[in-house]
Amino acid sequence: MSKKTNVLFLWKIDDELKKHFQKTFSKDKNTELVFPASFAKKNLLKLSKDADIMIGWRPSLEQLKAAENLKLFINPGTGVKHHIKNFREIYKSRKVTLVNGHGHAYATAQHTVAMLLSLMGRIVAHHNWMANGIWRTSDDKDIFSASIPLKDRKIGLLGYGAINKYVHQFLSGFENEFHILKRDKSKGIPGQLKKNKKNNIYDITELNKFLKTIDILIVAVPHTSKTEDLIRDKELKLLGKNGLLVNVARGTIVNEDSLYDALKNKIISGAATDVWYNYSPKKDSKGREFPYNSKRNPFHKLNNFLLSPHRAASPFDDISRWDEVIENIRRVAKGNKNYLNIVDLNEEY
Repeated sequence: MSKKTNVLFLWKIDDELKKHFQKTFSKDKNTELVFPASFAKKNLLKLSKDADIMIGWRPSLEQLKAAENLKLFINPGTGVKHHIKNFREIYKSRKVTLVNGHGHAYATAQHTVAMLLSLMGRIVAHHNWMANGIWRTSDDKDIFSASIPLKDRKIGLLGYGAINKYVHQFLSGFENEFHILKRDKSKGIPGQLKKNKKNNIYDITELNKFLKTIDILIVAVPHTSKTEDLIRDKELKLLGKNGLLVNVARGTIVNEDSLYDALKNKIISGAATDVWYNYSPKKDSKGREFPYNSKRNPFHKLNNFLLSPHRAASPFDDISRWDEVIENIRRVAKGNKNYLNIVDLNEEY
């Protein structure tokens, strides 16, 4: 009799998702799902010893070392920068594959496009004016109330993973050129989108050329040591005074001080972001929490900036986003090592 594939969940998942996993694997006698009754360190270390697969976000190095049979670690979200150091250490003695999850990519891409169009159409500003009884039907350049046309804009996709591939698909019905900066430009563009003659591809060595060419920059590149602070003063100046920026990757890919300065001084036209710089902000004297340095960089006071509270992946209870996780569990059980979304520890994503 073959050994069961032991799958350990490292967090208390909600009942609906738990039932979904149980139902999915109810007829699979070779897969054992382990939902810990206690998340105390001692218990997790004990359960880790028999785990073939672990699913979670922040396991300790001690826990990974305790998991002597571990074949696959599944990070359900995209970001894996916090895992790289520990998995490089584990890799010195045995091969444990790290994968991440792209199940939220469609929702995040939808939110990305929504932020871009809201920023260009000044939707939030006009909503707030109307909510206060101010009805503007004409444009007032002094308060930045005019919409920005999307037609003929040159859209730059920084990173071409699951999110920006969907963004490309969603925006392809508009009359735009697409400029795509990706790790390996020799692979080109997949599927139907490659038929568009307005696609132009770059690699990281051509970042300056890429930024000079475009006037809309959509940032959905992985967060690594190489992409930290990738966009600073120089890069924003290259984007230009008509440039727009949308960031759904990680806040620190776009330098905080540089972004604020570029918006305040109209070095670029506007920006929208769903990702931030401080995820444990202290409340100010009015009880407000700002995920950035609100004294030095009061983004909330700018009229050319759209703020979103890191919710692009909503709805978070969408069960279908776990399909990739389920498929990877099945591949381990079948002895298939061709996992989905394998992380390259050298590239850090």
